[in-house]
Amino acid sequence: MKAVYNFNAGPSALPKIALERAQEEFLNFANTGMSVMELSHRSKEYEAVHQEAIDSLKELLKIPDNYKVLFLQGGASLQFSMIPIQFLKENKVGNYLLTGSWSEKALKEAKLIGETTIGGSTKENGYRSIPDLSSLQMNEHDAYVHLTSNNTIYGTQWSHFPDISHAPLIADMSSDILCRPIDVEQFGIIYAGAQKNLGPSGVTVVIIREDLLNEDVSHVPTMLKYQTHAESNSLYHTPPTFSIYMLNQVLRWVKEQGGVNAIEKQNIEKAKLIYDAIDESNGFYTGHADKEARSLMNITFNLPTEEDNKKFLAQAKEFGFVGLNGHRSVGGCRASTYNAVPVEACLQLREFMNAYRK
Repeated sequence: MKAVYNFNAGPSALPKIALERAQEEFLNFANTGMSVMELSHRSKEYEAVHQEAIDSLKELLKIPDNYKVLFLQGGASLQFSMIPIQFLKENKVGNYLLTGSWSEKALKEAKLIGETTIGGSTKENGYRSIPDLSSLQMNEHDAYVHLTSNNTIYGTQWSHFPDISHAPLIADMSSDILCRPIDVEQFGIIYAGAQKNLGPSGVTVVIIREDLLNEDVSHVPTMLKYQTHAESNSLYHTPPTFSIYMLNQVLRWVKEQGGVNAIEKQNIEKAKLIYDAIDESNGFYTGHADKEARSLMNITFNLPTEEDNKKFLAQAKEFGFVGLNGHRSVGGCRASTYNAVPVEACLQLREFMNAYRK
């Protein structure tokens, strides 16, 4: 079979070694004679996987002891509701920083529950940039401040986060968690759907500061309470066991690469290969994002016309490049260079882009 270069925006590429290890264990995990998918989530064999995944995340992200790591379901989209239903109380305001479609969707859900405000937005320039930190509007009535750290559709990413103390900072890191080191202590909550940098779809990671688990949530349904899952180590009901198993395999791979610092170095190298092809094309390729706001994870660009985009994408597909179509809402082209996308794939895309232009 000819080589395939997977640039899908999500679900996306997984490390080959993680897939191979899962394949080896698929029918007989830990000498149980069963697949990990068949094991009871109460079994010691599965609980070892579950705990290893939690411990590995804590190690890789240097998560302090006063934070809990939860494995939930419903994707990041369910978090759009879980957060305000728990923390957006009377006389409080949910403060949302808008940088793209996913932060807009988070705001939309919060509006169904309580009062909201927009503390910063770059919608007026087509989401080509990130709000200037000095321009953000904060208020003492903020229940929390919410942002999306990386914007898959528009190809922008926060390089620095607002340093706030009057309310918890909450970040949707679905598309760039583990792509670079972060200071977890800047945040009250970090959440991320797994299907880009952590593993397959089906599990959502939530990292939550313990003091936020002391809120009065007597009005919240049991399954929507963070307390429920924190108190049971995310085993209140049957978790997505295979997705967590694969998450654990991916975390093992990250450690083998040298950890998050080594992953960041590789991500910078990969993104530069493609951004250079754009910048050195004399306008044949045009990046969507302003240079200072460019994402390491999603590289968005256009050719001179929409017809040119279509021809480029058709020929790229013939050469084995998968998933280069831009999001349906904006069109154009997008290369998603998540952690598991190898340098070689980005090098080959750069070569193709240069050859196609010539």
